[in-house]
Amino acid sequence: MSELVYPRERTLGAITLVLGVLVWLGLVVGTFGVALLVLAVGFVLYLFARSALIAHIKGNGVELSEAQFPDLHAQFVACCDRLGMKSRPRAYVLNGNGGLNAFATKFLGAQFVVLMSDVVDAMDKHADGVRFYIGHELGHLRMKHLQGHLLRWPVLWLPLLGAAYSRARESTCDRHGLACSSSPDGAVQALAALSAGPSRWEKIDVGAYLRQARESSGFWMSFHELTAGYPWLTKRAARVSSTSSPMPGRNPLAYVFAAFVPYAGRLGAGFGFLVTVYIVGVLAAVALPAYQDYTVRAKMVQAYSATEGARMALGRYYEQHHAIPESLDQAGVPSQLAGQLTLQLDAEHMVLSVSTPHGELVFSPGTDDAGHVSWTCEPGEGLAAKHAPPACREQAQTAQR
Repeated sequence: MSELVYPRERTLGAITLVLGVLVWLGLVVGTFGVALLVLAVGFVLYLFARSALIAHIKGNGVELSEAQFPDLHAQFVACCDRLGMKSRPRAYVLNGNGGLNAFATKFLGAQFVVLMSDVVDAMDKHADGVRFYIGHELGHLRMKHLQGHLLRWPVLWLPLLGAAYSRARESTCDRHGLACSSSPDGAVQALAALSAGPSRWEKIDVGAYLRQARESSGFWMSFHELTAGYPWLTKRAARVSSTSSPMPGRNPLAYVFAAFVPYAGRLGAGFGFLVTVYIVGVLAAVALPAYQDYTVRAKMVQAYSATEGARMALGRYYEQHHAIPESLDQAGVPSQLAGQLTLQLDAEHMVLSVSTPHGELVFSPGTDDAGHVSWTCEPGEGLAAKHAPPACREQAQTAQR
């Protein structure tokens, strides 16, 4: 029954599974096994959350059987047989509180299909409608979509990839729903109910509804579909109407923008965009100060190099005259240099201060046994130690030792 599998699902499923396993292995090795502990804790939390859902279904739903809603039970059994599922899940009807929906789940090996009461009521005059929803949810169980989710989880948030895999799975399940329906038009009407509502679906013009799929090729519709876990309903309807008919292409530019939006599951592209903004904000909060520190240090390195000539001139003057010059002019040193650098000389100790827009560098002289002048530097007023040139930081560290 390979025709029930949407062509792209197997490829995307293999890619996400391989990447997910590699990421898990990297996390386990990189964290020295801590990731396994986190995974174990997560699994326990998952069990508690899943147990609450199953308890809610069993405690509040109505289980289908030959005695309980036999018409629905017969359709459920027929759909399981059509899909070759010898091991039948347990099926329930649950109050949907106005929502047209159905879902499949599992817990400790047991499988469940849940039909919301509103779906059942809406499809009361359309037997194919209920069959389509049953088949769609059985498709998730037959294709083992729930089992492989954990292994793939680390990469499912990736832009384009995670959403594409999710859409492919939904398209596969639509084919399962189609297989349980008596005709493609019946399957289309079942999907149209999600658009038109529980009563208006009966009056929908199927042909006009299918033609709406052509509008999905625009930039914004392409972008939001690329970042969503479900194809547009009009495209889903068009696919079940004719599984071989080509779909409208997407706007190429939408792929560029969607590549920057993490997949946010059923929360949609808007939440994915917020995730992107959050990630960018965190990166900016970390990177911007680091970049600012880098630029200040670069400017101070330039200041250090630019004043080398002044230090050499002051050193030569001292070595020739055995005296400190009374001013910078006397040593032939300008007080202003390029880059908004201002030089000041302490004529008593021959300390050279260099004022920059980012703070002050202070150069202090020293002489060796031969009388040659050498210089040490340190950050002065307004200059943080981390922004000082590397040579100054090394000298400061050496002095501390």
